[in-house]
Amino acid sequence: MHNLQKELERRLGLFSVTNIVIANIIGAGIFTTTGYLMGFLQNPVVMLILWGIGGLVALCGAISFGELGAAFPEAGGEYVFISKLYSPLLGFLSGWLSLIVGFSAPIAASAIGFAKYFTWAFPQLQNWLMLNEILSVENFSRCMAILVIVGFSFVHSRGVVLGARVQNGLTMLKILLVIGLIVAGLLLGEGSMQNVRSVKTFQFSFDNWKAVGLSLMFIMFAYSGWNSATYIGSEIRNPRKVIPRSLLISTLTVTILYILLNLFFVYAVPASQMRNEPEIGGLAAGLAFGATAETIISLLISFALFSSLSAFIILGPRVYYKMASDGLFFESIARINRKHKVPSNAIFLQAVIAIVLVLSGTFEQILTYMGFSLGIFPIVAVAGNIKLRRSTHQQLRLPGYPYVQLFFIVVSTAILVLAYFERPVESSIAVLTALSGIPMYYWFQRKKN
Repeated sequence: MHNLQKELERRLGLFSVTNIVIANIIGAGIFTTTGYLMGFLQNPVVMLILWGIGGLVALCGAISFGELGAAFPEAGGEYVFISKLYSPLLGFLSGWLSLIVGFSAPIAASAIGFAKYFTWAFPQLQNWLMLNEILSVENFSRCMAILVIVGFSFVHSRGVVLGARVQNGLTMLKILLVIGLIVAGLLLGEGSMQNVRSVKTFQFSFDNWKAVGLSLMFIMFAYSGWNSATYIGSEIRNPRKVIPRSLLISTLTVTILYILLNLFFVYAVPASQMRNEPEIGGLAAGLAFGATAETIISLLISFALFSSLSAFIILGPRVYYKMASDGLFFESIARINRKHKVPSNAIFLQAVIAIVLVLSGTFEQILTYMGFSLGIFPIVAVAGNIKLRRSTHQQLRLPGYPYVQLFFIVVSTAILVLAYFERPVESSIAVLTALSGIPMYYWFQRKKN
């Protein structure tokens, strides 16, 4: 139907791709989930250990996806891997979930995170714009989130090179912000290592295991994006080298930054104040450096969330484009803008779904629904490494097989099972969202035939 290589151009090198992956990982998750985790666990030491475990799971996933990406260097990520290694139906379901949850929901979460931090930095903004009478605080945040989604979708509809330049700048700013927060916070900030000492002794009861499962699901959401280079495989130069390298460099970098940043949060904020606080970065900055720094850092975090939002908007449309190119989605979504060489229709469809999510749920509900949904198909794709090793597609053999894959599959499955017991409603909605793709698949198949 559409020749993928003629439509999308290989123009991205290792630096740009690594930046896109780092930007995709460091997002709303790290700046918003730690307060919820402390609410679930009530133990800083257990929380820091879980951030380390999450990084190890993400690294095992990155190694596995590095092999898969080298074997199938195309746009689409796990949609392509699962379709080719298992069946087009299973691949379609992963792409369907990517459309509704995989990218649209993180875009919504990043946009809401931006709005929360921006209004935290400028609490009088709504008053200055004379919107107090018209909108509630919640609706004002939602309007800001929608404006950001529309703006960045427009930027990325203007071409992948412009988009990559914007992305590189935003990512470097974000990495400098995170490193600056860690170094200044731990060396110069007000705080106490006494905060790290357990507030509540951790008992290994079933309730606490469920809390661990839910916490790890939130943490894996914060690490989500470790696989993102594989979504733009058709636009990467020398993909067999660049995809695995970019995934490993970025996942290792982010794991170290996450553990240190959470150490700063715990150092600056007593556990009792941290519980269920969504703007944890702003709160930690305020307690460590004072009110002026709180405003400045909240503002910087809000702009850092632009970088994540931007990365999601680049990656998601390539999955829907590939599905449509295979005849398994609306034909118009496979159209490439002749001038800018990007799938503009796919970009704007994603923006509409993200806006609907912004309008429909609370921040924690979106996080739980998204975290569960994002955990399902990477397990299937990583299990595909075993099939790949026995096939003619194998291009690259990275160390650790099969232990790396087994660790990822076992831990990720355990997280989903425990999180399901802890949050059955949001988890069930995530499963039903995936299953709703089955009738859609057969409808598109019939249309195609």
